[in-house]
Amino acid sequence: MTIRITILTAGTAMLALASHAAHAQESEAAGDIVVVGALTDVEIDREEIEVLQANDLADLFRGVPSVSVGGGVGLAQKIYVRGLEDSLLNVTIDGAPQRGTLFHHIGRVTIEPEILETVDVQAGPGEATAGFGAVGGAIRFRTRNAVDMLQDGRDIGGIAKAGWFSNDGYKLSGTVYGRIAGDIGILASYVHVNRDPYKDGDGVRQLATGAEQNLGFVKVGGELCGGHRVTASYEQRRESGRFGQRPNWPAVVDQLFDVKGKRQTAVLNYGYERDSGVGIEATGYWTRTNFTQNRDDRWGLYGAEIETYGFDARARLAIANHDITVGAEHRRDRVTSEYLGDPAMWQDWAWDPDIGRFTEKGSLMGVYVQDHWRLADPLLISFGARYDAYDLDQKTYRTGTESDGLSFNIGAEFEIVPGLSLNAGFAEAFRGKEIGDAFTLEKNPAWLSLSPTLRPERVDNIEGGVKYDAGGFTASAVYYEMTIKNVILDQLGRDRLAQPLQDSVYYENVGKFKSKGVELRAGYRTGPFSIDGYYNHYDSRLNGNRIEGYEHIALGNSMGDNWAVTAGFQPSDRFNFRASLTRVEDLNNIEVLFREVQLYPDDISETQFIDKPGYTTVDLFGSWRPFGTDRLELQAAVYNLFDKRYIAHASVADYGQLGLPDYAIVSGLPEPGRNVRLTASVRF
Repeated sequence: MTIRITILTAGTAMLALASHAAHAQESEAAGDIVVVGALTDVEIDREEIEVLQANDLADLFRGVPSVSVGGGVGLAQKIYVRGLEDSLLNVTIDGAPQRGTLFHHIGRVTIEPEILETVDVQAGPGEATAGFGAVGGAIRFRTRNAVDMLQDGRDIGGIAKAGWFSNDGYKLSGTVYGRIAGDIGILASYVHVNRDPYKDGDGVRQLATGAEQNLGFVKVGGELCGGHRVTASYEQRRESGRFGQRPNWPAVVDQLFDVKGKRQTAVLNYGYERDSGVGIEATGYWTRTNFTQNRDDRWGLYGAEIETYGFDARARLAIANHDITVGAEHRRDRVTSEYLGDPAMWQDWAWDPDIGRFTEKGSLMGVYVQDHWRLADPLLISFGARYDAYDLDQKTYRTGTESDGLSFNIGAEFEIVPGLSLNAGFAEAFRGKEIGDAFTLEKNPAWLSLSPTLRPERVDNIEGGVKYDAGGFTASAVYYEMTIKNVILDQLGRDRLAQPLQDSVYYENVGKFKSKGVELRAGYRTGPFSIDGYYNHYDSRLNGNRIEGYEHIALGNSMGDNWAVTAGFQPSDRFNFRASLTRVEDLNNIEVLFREVQLYPDDISETQFIDKPGYTTVDLFGSWRPFGTDRLELQAAVYNLFDKRYIAHASVADYGQLGLPDYAIVSGLPEPGRNVRLTASVRF
């Protein structure tokens, strides 16, 4: 009986459904049981990250059907799961949540693939253990461990890598690791990336797409005696460059500004497990993220910072046919933005020239319980509940809001015959108002930025499907429907006639979000050959209107139907080859500018329609180990082989096609054209 489906992705989906009883027992022992939403859960492992030569989020997730990444440049990349933006996901690094929004024109998640061991994706609301605000699902990044990287019989080791990419830059990294005692080790990594602005498929150099990135990472710990496990890690990531005012839109040559970003994350993990079926897991974390932009043509240097700290503690108890998890978590967030330059520059722009710093604080508390019940040998049932409480304090303006609520889930997996099983689940999620976008905290003190009648979001998600795994053939089919009631959103523009007076940033309940989708996967393996594919379709609407990345910023985006095929050939441990074809179909007649027609009918009397043209990309990957071991490995990849020019559907659509002067600048960045990557790694 398969408890969880794990999918190893590479390029455009290196798919492999989990094995049967042996793997299921291993998963149960590790506490990694998932039933609700299991058919669309995905795991990207270290081997696939290596094959991809992944440098950013787009590389990591290009083979995951439910995930899309847009934005072009790494700093601006945003993750979408089933069309929902990453602000509606619970994203963690070793259990440390990455929360809040620094600036709505940049991404919220920054990560260096070089330090990752696995990436787990849970699409859609799932079980009670998914964490705070998992409206669109959860993404869990897990970093590497020292002892696991050691070669047999060795107590110390290291990896040195050098990579070059034709479009356009290089990457250097070094990692050393060693055994302190027993299964306790220490690991340290440093990564440097230097990118020049890339060329799109038409050979046009895209301004402000270059950057310099540096990362340092240290992790220590491992298995102690008596079933105890402790690890502590610290990560610091920096990025700098010259970007446009809105890094996710094309830049203008005379409007480039110095930008710096920094993230620091410290995590302490503790685990305890006994053969008696009792286990404990606890995580304490602290994260600080900074972003500064020097608008030297207007108000000067402006900065934003988000600080998050908290814990998650859970106990697992196996009793008879039940595997029960009970836990509690608490998180505190603080977001601050401020003018950092000469007061003479910014005071003319400020609502109140005596205030140059703006702060909001949030406090979240949650408790949860989840039970996995083996009712009979072929039937596993899961059910759970969680209670969450949200408290937002707008410190600068002495106002705020509170909310709390319950959410439930239930699911079942039934094995009809060996290799063929059914899965169905229903899950709720609850989310109150969290801290706001740092770059929009400043407001007119006499106006409101929170609706007096603001209500929390409540989410329902239903999905069901079938999977098959036998004789080298794997397949799955899933259908899902999601509804978000009381969507909290800051709509574009200010209603100047509203009473009470509303600020230009005004959070209110804007209606109901609905999404329906289908996800199909299939694969076959025989000897050194493999072929895998997927097809993904979803339709996401707010109040009946299709969502779009500019119209519904901070909520979501829409993509055309997409499918992919990946063929692999691995004749020996020395060679590995892979070719992937990805197709995104046209998405036409998207109705836009609803808000503008509502607020400014004299300027725009009716809504407009835009198209997102489809595109096809082909990627090639290969690796060679000359000595038959990983002591020396040479890798090559060609992304976008045929040099296609396209704007990813997960980016903002090109509003220039409307022919309206005020919207000519609204567009996503074209993605990079052909990019050849070469990497050499030496293990010692």
